[in-house]
Amino acid sequence: MSRTREIIHKRHGMESKETLRKLVHEFPDNPAGMDYFYALFERAYCDGEPLHEGRPVVGTLCVQAPDELVRACGGVPVRLCNGAYALDQVGAEHLPARSCPLVRATLGAFESRAVAPMDQLSLVINPTTCDQKKKAAEHIASLGYEVYSLEFPPVKHSEQAREYWRSSVRRFAHSLPRYTGRKLTRRRLRRALREVDRAQAEYRRLQRLRQARPTPLFGKDAFLVTGAYFFDDLGRWTEALRALNDELEQRVADGFAAAQSRAPRILFTGSPPIFPNLKLPMLIEQSGAIVVADEVCSANRMLHDRVAVDEWFLYDMVDAIADRYLKPCTCPIFDTSEDRRRRLLELARSHHVDGVVYQAFAGCQVYEMEHRAIAQALQAEQLPVMYIETDYSPDDMGQLSTRVEAFVESLKAKRRRRTA
Repeated sequence: MSRTREIIHKRHGMESKETLRKLVHEFPDNPAGMDYFYALFERAYCDGEPLHEGRPVVGTLCVQAPDELVRACGGVPVRLCNGAYALDQVGAEHLPARSCPLVRATLGAFESRAVAPMDQLSLVINPTTCDQKKKAAEHIASLGYEVYSLEFPPVKHSEQAREYWRSSVRRFAHSLPRYTGRKLTRRRLRRALREVDRAQAEYRRLQRLRQARPTPLFGKDAFLVTGAYFFDDLGRWTEALRALNDELEQRVADGFAAAQSRAPRILFTGSPPIFPNLKLPMLIEQSGAIVVADEVCSANRMLHDRVAVDEWFLYDMVDAIADRYLKPCTCPIFDTSEDRRRRLLELARSHHVDGVVYQAFAGCQVYEMEHRAIAQALQAEQLPVMYIETDYSPDDMGQLSTRVEAFVESLKAKRRRRTA
């Protein structure tokens, strides 16, 4: 490892270790079931341990990459979007100053090769959703990585868009065995669908448990659990989540509260929190509120909807997978945010939300542009919204802390007035 790469690797490990320390030690009564996930992040992020040696690792740059197909072809899907400020600074040398910190950090990981699994990648899948990732993909390819651009439509409600996306996914399914070395068959795809379905069933169970009043789990742990899905062994992840859910069910039965019983319940949306950049969710919960639901592409959106298969023939299953990744998608890149507004209101009602925190990364234009329409829809339902524009830098922590504390206090005051 070169000296520069070694320094970046060390800085990334220190940043991850500090975030993990806060997650574990600055919050009370962590569930025992979370120990698996804390140890997993320590191995992968702090120690840089390769987790999938001997198997083809397929990197993804967006949740719209169908991971069922990757699994059926013998590959291990690993999401490469990065949340490290150390890697953001590396990527900033190659991208404009006003670019998204998530894209900068992700490119920084490719440039430095200082974190796992950058030396293991057989392929990088880049769905053409985010414009900045589309342009960054060309740079990634120039570094020697094999990049597959999975063409994604800018609209989703027309039959033409649906067929366009289906044809893109079919071509991808046909090409994938060249990179993984295993043929896509009906039996293998059906097995992969069952494995993912079991994981999704446990994840939906977790979301139902978070609806409880009081809720048994901090949002910072829910983000960590979901983040682990993107790089852990699927079977181990599902079993670990099942054990955690069993513990949380007992907590609900016992009336256990992760936060104070009067803590405002927060719905988190906007640009995705990705480890180790969990500063805003942690600030919210350190300020006396609790994140009980989210609508971001690094969490709830990924595992909410099942694949609905009518016929169990190979390309009927491939088409059903394509539909699952298009129809329920609430990404703001589409021409309208109607489905996203509907989903946010559903989550607010089902999880008994008191307020919404909307995070927009500086330079993430689609989230910056849509926030006003989203805020109007939520405020029409008497839901207060706090909009925060931030990045990966720790420099704004003091200002963010002041704003978050004021918002949480306003929610508490509103609840007191309602009770009175």
